[in-house]
Amino acid sequence: MRFARTSADAIAVSEGLMWLVLAWSVSFSIAQGTTLPTLGALSLVGTVIVVTWGHRPMRLTLARYRIRKRRTEMWMHILALPLLLALGLAIPIEALFSPLSGPQKMLLFNILASAGWMMFAITLVFKQAMFSVKNSKNRKKKPNGG
Repeated sequence: MRFARTSADAIAVSEGLMWLVLAWSVSFSIAQGTTLPTLGALSLVGTVIVVTWGHRPMRLTLARYRIRKRRTEMWMHILALPLLLALGLAIPIEALFSPLSGPQKMLLFNILASAGWMMFAITLVFKQAMFSVKNSKNRKKKPNGG
């Protein structure tokens, strides 16, 4: 059970990082005026997707419930919440200061998505610590209580 939880956490964190790299590469491409960072990130993401779909053990691993659950939590932290927060922050910023351009909106989303991913990773580390403390207490109680 502990290995399943740890592997699900590791897969979700690494997948979230991969999607963040893709999002940040778009911002860097816009800032530099070249598509090379985005093409590199798309090549990396495409390779990972092809390998995970083509490699049967990895496909079966990713289909497990615990991993799907963690990946759904990850998507909520790096996509759903940052999109809503970026919309909620962009409207007052545009009303108070000046209209935001496309690259500025993308940068706002990337910052919020990075913060969401970090919060997701910190939450998983905290959960892992809680489970290990809980399991160590249960192990100490079992020999004495039986």
